[in-house]
Parts: sequence; C-alpha cells; structure tokens
Amino acid sequence: MLSVVVTVVIGALGPSVVVPPLPGPAWQPPYSLDARPDGHLVVGLEAAAVLLGALGLAAGLLALRRGWRPDPRRLVLAGCLAAVALAFLPPSGSADHLNYAAYGRMVTLGHDPYATGAVDLPGDPIADSVEIPWREEPSVYGPVATAVQALASLVGGDSVRLTVFVLALFNAAAFVITALLLHRHTRGDPARQARAALLWTANPLLIYQLLAGMHVDTLAVVFVVGALAIGGRSASDRIADGRAGSRWVSGALLGLGIAVKANAGLVALGPAWALRRSPKRLAIVAGSATVAVLVAYALAGRHSLDQVLHASKSLSLATPWRLLQHGLQAVVGTGSAYRGWVQAGSLILLVVLAVALCRALPRGTSASTPPDDELSSSGNGSRDVPLSVAASCEVSSSKGSATQVGLPDVASREGASSAVWSSVAGPGQEREEAARVAVAVVAAWLVATPYALPWYDGLGFALLAMITVTPLDGFMAARLAVLSLAYVPARQKLLPDDLQWLVTVWRGQVVPWLLLALTAALAWWAVRAGRRAGTPRA
Repeated sequence: MLSVVVTVVIGALGPSVVVPPLPGPAWQPPYSLDARPDGHLVVGLEAAAVLLGALGLAAGLLALRRGWRPDPRRLVLAGCLAAVALAFLPPSGSADHLNYAAYGRMVTLGHDPYATGAVDLPGDPIADSVEIPWREEPSVYGPVATAVQALASLVGGDSVRLTVFVLALFNAAAFVITALLLHRHTRGDPARQARAALLWTANPLLIYQLLAGMHVDTLAVVFVVGALAIGGRSASDRIADGRAGSRWVSGALLGLGIAVKANAGLVALGPAWALRRSPKRLAIVAGSATVAVLVAYALAGRHSLDQVLHASKSLSLATPWRLLQHGLQAVVGTGSAYRGWVQAGSLILLVVLAVALCRALPRGTSASTPPDDELSSSGNGSRDVPLSVAASCEVSSSKGSATQVGLPDVASREGASSAVWSSVAGPGQEREEAARVAVAVVAAWLVATPYALPWYDGLGFALLAMITVTPLDGFMAARLAVLSLAYVPARQKLLPDDLQWLVTVWRGQVVPWLLLALTAALAWWAVRAGRRAGTPRA
C-alpha cells in the first residue's frame, strides 16, 4: 500500500500541477496544506504512485495464483479506509471534479447543463473554477450523474470546496458499496474474495484513478455491479418463496447505471445472454432497465443526448487508433481526421474481440451458489437437498414410483440432489454467465474504443472481480498500468516546459505502440483459448 501512501501525500501537499486549487475558506473540507510543491516533484510522486501500484497489483495477483491466502476482510477494510481518507483530501490527477461541480451548479441556478458551458456563467465562483479546455463544454454525463452533482451543489452552495467534498463523499460511498457487493458475491470462497478485493477494493491503481481522481465512473460501476449481484439470498430461498422482485430491481439498477454513463449499457449484454432462454425473465430485466433509462433522460430534457453522440466521435491521444489516423494522413493527406474510418475499425475490433473473449473466458462455478452450510454432505459423497426445498419436491425412484426427497433410499437421494441442484444453482449460474459475458464485452470495448482514459478501466476490473480467475487479470493490470503512466499527469495546466515531452512523446507516440502490442497479445490469447475451449452446446 506504499502507492496509496504516496497518493495521500500528493493530495495532502495541496495545490500543484497535479492537484487543482479549490477556492474557499480553509476550514471547509477537503483539507490540505498549502505547500505549493515544485511541479517536477509532484509529477515524480505521481509516477512513483502509479509504478508502485502496478508492481503491487502484479505481485498480489501472482501471489494469489501461487497459493497466497490473505484475509479478504482485511483487504476490504484497507481499501475502504483509503476511500474515506482520500475523500477528505483534494482530488488529484485531473480537474474533472471541477466540471462536475459546475454542472450541478447549473442545475441549481436553472440552467440546462447539457446546453450550457461554464463560460456562460461569468462571475459565478463555481463555474469560474472550471479549467481550459472544458469551459465551453456542456455535460457529457447521464441524468443520474447530473442529479448527484446537483445535490452536491445544493449542499455546497457557492463554495467550490464544499461542493467537491460532497461529491467526494458520494464517490467514496459508491466505491465502498461496490467493495461490499463484490465481497458478498464471492462469499463461500476466500480465495475468490481475496482476488475480488485485490482487483477492486485494494487495487492501488483504481484507488488512484477512481478515489484520488474522483471520477464519476465509480457511480456507474456501483449500479451495474448491484444489478449483476442482486438477489443475494440463497437460490433455495428464492425458490421457496417464488418472488421475482429481484429481476425488477436488477433491471432498474442496470438502467440507473446507463443513466450515469452510456458505456455502462454494454453490461446489459451479459444479463441478456444469460436470460436468452427465459423470455419472461429477460423481458422483466430489459423492461425495467429501459423504463429507468427513458424516465431519467425524459426528465433531463431534449439536449441530454447531444453531447453523448458528439463524444462518441472523439479520439484520445494515447490509443492505437492515433497510429492509424497518422498513417492515413501520411499516405492520403492531412485534410481529414479519418474518424469515420477509425469508428468503423473500432466497431469491427469490438465485435471480433468480444466473441473471442466470450469463447476464451472460463465458465467457472458461481460464487453465489448456496454455501456448504446450506447443503450437507451425505454418507455416499452426494449432497442432501436443503429441507426447505425437499419438503416440496418429489423425484422418480429407480422403480418408477414417486419417492419423497430426503428418504433413506440412496438412489432417490442422488436423483433428488441432481434434479434440485439444476434448479437451485440456476440463478447463481445465470449471474456468473451474465458477469462473464459482460466482462468479455466491456474488455473488448476498452481495447477497441478510440477514446480511452485510465479511469474507464474501473468498470472492467469490477466485472472481472465477479468471475473466476482468468489470464485476462494480467492483461487488464498491464493495460491499466500503461494507460495510467500515459496520463502522468492528466492535468496539463502549469506543466513545466521541460516536461511537455510526457504529453507529446510519451503519451502521443510511445504509449499507443505499447497498447497496440498488448491488444495483439490479447487477441492472440483469446483466439487460441477459444479454439481449445471449443463451441459450447446450445
């Protein structure tokens, strides 16, 4: 956790190249010194935090694969404490939190954040804090994110510091709730709980990107993880009471996640695939998600989708697609950005990688199936059926007569166990399959999208923590490390002239090649693993 300590030091030092200043009285949170550290020192500290975090994450994942079994509760506690501590420090790494505060301020003042930029509110203390080049940009975030920003603005008033602090509390709460959901989702298997905690809660790179950086992606993650993990009661309990309310709740949470950031909609393909043979249940989840999205965007107004459509055509600096763009400009001419070609290529790559990853990722046993305390081992090695289910189930014995489940006849118990387990484990297996497909699609999107930033990977890590161990763990860790180093620092204001090479050379020229190599390695592994796995029977 040395990386987290360095991250805390960066925020505690106060305004710098990495930490935007927060106007307002010093007695208001978030708190920090006013040390005004040298730009070279702070950038060096940021690079050290990322490098130490990458090494720590890689060492932890490798140790888990070799048998290390830490107490997952301690990892969860450590990550949650880091979330609380960083909420009381100024955000670092980027200035996005100032945009969030301004969009909330627009709502409280009666302006439409989807049609208004900070430049349209001259003299306002919140809007004036927004930095270039975002002063003219309306919000690109969903209505739920805007609602949270507006609530923070209502509490913070005209104080930038207090508004940002309230946003930080929401962000920390979302991170902690996600941690607890993942811990519960993987219950019954301490090894999986430890891995889930390392991938999300105690992941130093995510702590830096999502907690210190205070990005809205954390809010989208908590909704979609909740949607996939909903129905935390045992499967036998749900069979006994026959309730289907969790389907409605799951769909509504999924819709709320999409209404935070549109890319969360990719997760919907997971439940859709897992429920493809249950039209009724699929209709419930899809219907409730659709209603949640439509209501949210209807309340937000007619401009709420304008910037989302515009942002989908953007091209960030540290992606392999820049190499294609520069190559086309060198061969054909510089008169066009060739973004149409890039979009077409990214869509093709997304589909190919998603299919390959779906075939390659292992189909593990769900961590949500009933634990051992619900099913006791019988004398012959088979499992007895829970009494709550056995009381209402009958199976055919070897002689064809109806036999009550739980009678001493061995053949009957074996048949009952097999029959009921196919029903009992079904919901857990559905959640596991939904998470597996969602991981494949989101990982493919993260690799294929022309606009990628390191904090976007938080969604992929949260979903990855819900499935069994896979070689994708190492790829995601390497990708996040490279992308995080590419955006050291993400905030370019006041960056010393002799450090501009970090943007022009490192981020713009070197990192795209590194990410291209990682993408090629991922595609090679996915295709080979998919061929070995073969095509599963329908």
